[in-house]
Amino acid sequence: MEKKYFIEMDKKDPLKEFRNHFFLPKNTIYFDGNSLGMAPKITKKRMEHVIRKEWGQGLIRSWADEEWGISGQRIGNKISKLIGANDGEVIAADSTSINIYKALTATIQCNQNRNIILSTNDNFPTDLYMMQGLQSFSPNEVKNKIVNKDEIDKYLDERVAALLLTEVDYKTGEILSMSEITKKAHDKGILVIWDLSHSVGSIPVDLNKCAADFAVGCGYKFLNGGPGAPAFLFVAKKHQEKIRPILSGWMGHKNPFDFSIEYKPADGIDRFLCGTPPLLGLIALECGVDLILKAKVSRLRQKAVKLSSLFIELMESMCSEFDFKLVSPRDENRRAGHVSFMHHSGFAVSRALASKGIVGDFRAPNIVRFGIAPMYTRFQDIFDAVNIIRETMQSDLWKNHENDISPYT
Repeated sequence: MEKKYFIEMDKKDPLKEFRNHFFLPKNTIYFDGNSLGMAPKITKKRMEHVIRKEWGQGLIRSWADEEWGISGQRIGNKISKLIGANDGEVIAADSTSINIYKALTATIQCNQNRNIILSTNDNFPTDLYMMQGLQSFSPNEVKNKIVNKDEIDKYLDERVAALLLTEVDYKTGEILSMSEITKKAHDKGILVIWDLSHSVGSIPVDLNKCAADFAVGCGYKFLNGGPGAPAFLFVAKKHQEKIRPILSGWMGHKNPFDFSIEYKPADGIDRFLCGTPPLLGLIALECGVDLILKAKVSRLRQKAVKLSSLFIELMESMCSEFDFKLVSPRDENRRAGHVSFMHHSGFAVSRALASKGIVGDFRAPNIVRFGIAPMYTRFQDIFDAVNIIRETMQSDLWKNHENDISPYT
């Protein structure tokens, strides 16, 4: 296939207009939107308005006049449309790690006669670290159990309070069956926390259809909210009033401006707020969320499947002699927003590709990841990237990077 074939595919792409909504670095094919999404142009315009007018002129009055004070709730309601939740079930606030801690402690409150938190050894490390922190704080009340993914069913029993899983594997892009796993856990009285950091904005998610209990996710990957963007927390309506948040900050108070010395939780999802909302981060996140809503996740997913399938096909036909081994699921229904290949010198390869303008990333010990973000990734980008990968491997350029030590690509 020649490049003109892929250019024609891009011309017919119903999402092609969205590429123009982003700042696009020259001489770069960006395959790391699954770690940090590109910057939307509207974010710069919106932030300038907030800084110059709302903050610069309105000052403290803007907490009310510009509705800064309810930004987390407003953006949470927008995110709810991306993950199959209802208004009042999602709050945009804090970081993913902090929201995991909120959810973990909430499950212990809801399942007070149980003390085990279950997860898998391939879960994202911060999820496991938060579990470890909770256990170290309450070693007599909370016990962690970390198992292999294929052994989850064996450990679902009446001692387990919560199951913490990431829907999309951060290394391979494999999608777990949320509905099937949640049902198995519920059959044993176990609550489930889903980490959607690699799901939201990339694949369709329907939390309420799956009867999910809690979910968390970050705002800086496919939502394009910017580095360190606020995260979000989903709490099913049926659980909200049962929980007195352990992180009982003043913004989660029923009447925060009464300045009472006694904590009384706010109604509903608002009780899961902690401190003052990070307004600038929330505004940037909202710009990214609005773009995803406009593009529609169903359309993004459809294009992403085509892009990733094409990438795998070209890699295996053009780079088969260079020891790349596909570790992402071949089945497109089980593969999410990134494609991962194993290579014995994966870190050196990723560094060499970055020097040639192919920005993906590396995950230890030997996985090179290529993120597929269909709002700005084109079919011709896939074609060009694989050709550059082939040239890089043929020239042995990657060997020049075998002694590189930086973890960043």
